[in-house]
Amino acid sequence: MNFVVVTINYRTAPVEIREKLTFSEDQISEAMTRLNEEKSILENVIVSTCNRTELYVVSDQLHTGRYYVKKFLADWFSMDVDYVANFIELKEEKEAIKHLFNVAAGLDSMVLGETQILGQVKDSFNKAQNDGASGLMFNQLFKQAITTAKRAHKETEIGENAVSISYAAVELAKTIFDQLRNQHVVILGAGKMGELAVQNLHGSGVHNITVVNRTVEKAEEVASKFSGRAKSMDELNEVLEEADIVITSVGTDHYILQQSDLKSVVKKRNGKPLFMVDIAVPRNLDPAIEQLDSMFLYDIDDLQGIVDQNLEERKQAAAEIDQMINVEMTDFDEWIKTLGVVPVISALRKKALTIQQDTMESIERKMPDLTPREKKVLNKHTKSIVNQMLKEPILQAKEMAGEEHADDMMKLFVRMFGIEAEVQQELEEQSKKHPSHESVNQSLPIASLVRAMQ
Repeated sequence: MNFVVVTINYRTAPVEIREKLTFSEDQISEAMTRLNEEKSILENVIVSTCNRTELYVVSDQLHTGRYYVKKFLADWFSMDVDYVANFIELKEEKEAIKHLFNVAAGLDSMVLGETQILGQVKDSFNKAQNDGASGLMFNQLFKQAITTAKRAHKETEIGENAVSISYAAVELAKTIFDQLRNQHVVILGAGKMGELAVQNLHGSGVHNITVVNRTVEKAEEVASKFSGRAKSMDELNEVLEEADIVITSVGTDHYILQQSDLKSVVKKRNGKPLFMVDIAVPRNLDPAIEQLDSMFLYDIDDLQGIVDQNLEERKQAAAEIDQMINVEMTDFDEWIKTLGVVPVISALRKKALTIQQDTMESIERKMPDLTPREKKVLNKHTKSIVNQMLKEPILQAKEMAGEEHADDMMKLFVRMFGIEAEVQQELEEQSKKHPSHESVNQSLPIASLVRAMQ
């Protein structure tokens, strides 16, 4: 049983390639169904976002699984497999498992510690479950990864500090004003950075927001999402006369505002301070503006210090999460090791309870006058004896599964309790529950032991 992930992400491929290798939301279910039909693929989950496309698979053979998942990806998007291979990163076994934990927790994201990816991983896994693409292995692994990510965000400060420039601009504004919600904030520019700044401001309780843009329709589109107002560039000076904070993010190669443009605004403000945060590159605001009375100017370099400090704090939290993940990976590894012993434990329990049931039937034949209550008491206590007797052997069997010579030890265990037939029956029932894993089930150590005993 092998774990493989093929990933195309912001580190391995430019955006013009990533957008060509993205599964739309209405394609995911069909894609996972088709991928499971490929040779050697037993289970799969596809995660596809704007920054990454990832195909997680369980395969019966590592080399064939690796080949067919890459071939599927190339075929789906009608590309040459060798061309696609230039933009993918391949991870296998423990490295693939660790990658999933890192992705779910936001440790592999462009913005360290972001939480949106967790919801995307969860949605993809739910679809895989509903469509029957995931099975025994991924049902356990993805649930564990999702639960760990939730705990990581709850127990650490990985998402508490600003690590994007637009968010840092809002955080800077918070340090300037005790009550940011009471201030009039002007966003100059309605692009991605500007909209993100508006979103962060609105989330901080600011409701007096004006969006100014060269295209008024675009300003209206952004402002309407957050109950703000839209103004044109022609109205900028009037807006600045009333503003408390200005955040600029306009894509241009020249200054939008120069010192001379603001002299009349300064006069009309009568000494009221105006805090201006320029998050654009190239800059939107003439550095000479800061020489004007009551004008306070910050640029992206000032914000970068905040981002760097906060990123360092997130890295410390990421180190804590990495320790959590290592523990969870050990637990998952132990879970896999015990899979081979599950049929043995079930067989042992079944044989013991069959003996208990036969004994009860014998007692009832020899003592026909027993009352229902007496039968119930006898049944309860004989089962208790069985459970107490089985407790230590079951614990030993689980420990044996992780030992170096597990095969020999389990062979002896099965023979000691004479449960060869019961184990074989359990394996057959397990194969019926997980038919796609039949070849894997038959390769488990206990299956080979039973065949050797027959």
